[in-house]
Amino acid sequence: MSNCHALKKIALPWLTVLIALPIWPGGGNRLAHAEPVSSPTEQYRSYLIEQISQTLASTKRLRERAAANDVDGAKKAWIAARVGWEKAEVFISGFVSDLDEDIDAWPNALSGFHAIEARLFGANTADVAAATDQLIYHLTDLDIKIRQIPLNSQGLLNGAARLAYEVGESKADGGESRYSGTSLDDMRNNVSGIQLVYKTLFAGPLGASDPKLALSTEQTIQQLASLLSVTDAKSLEPGKVRTASEELIVALQAAAPKIGLRTPTLEDITQ
Repeated sequence: MSNCHALKKIALPWLTVLIALPIWPGGGNRLAHAEPVSSPTEQYRSYLIEQISQTLASTKRLRERAAANDVDGAKKAWIAARVGWEKAEVFISGFVSDLDEDIDAWPNALSGFHAIEARLFGANTADVAAATDQLIYHLTDLDIKIRQIPLNSQGLLNGAARLAYEVGESKADGGESRYSGTSLDDMRNNVSGIQLVYKTLFAGPLGASDPKLALSTEQTIQQLASLLSVTDAKSLEPGKVRTASEELIVALQAAAPKIGLRTPTLEDITQ
């Protein structure tokens, strides 16, 4: 029996069932009102919501542990909160840069994650209530904005290139989380965030337009991830990390016109 005939025999009973479906309040049936498949940008938004929700929940746990004078518990919660934040930085620097300053300013941080880090890990004190309340306030604002702000592929491509620059130029020589010793994890989570936005938004269109460039871009991301898979920060090779990050930036710039976007400029990347 051919595939064509098989499809007809399957489809006819299904059609009968569909016609027999009950009418729901408001008219029509539930199949007729099924939700459309979400766009790649909305799929990416769901990822951002998940990551920042996790960050916010961990920061609230940090406040609870600090209030109980549980320094070790507060440290663990701080580290957990950083994971979602670092993965979401592709979006954060390009769309909510004001909140980026409030939440994650460094090296001279007077508020946000790193002000708390200095007290928790540097001074080994749980006296971080005011700074943590302020951080929760800004993260709650971010959680709301992530659900509402219009997303676009250009901003996310610029964000991916900018974050690749940060990994190679700003973080490879020691990183931003030196008191806690989690700078290497910060960079790993950054690259994980770059990889996700690339696969969700750009890999498909680029693969259709230029399969060779799509493959080489994916390989460069994997190479950067591999360089960061060392056991500790002392084993990191900053020169190689910087070279791989630069190669990734060049690849993303080359990809832009292939997928109908503007090439990220030096200003877009380094601002």
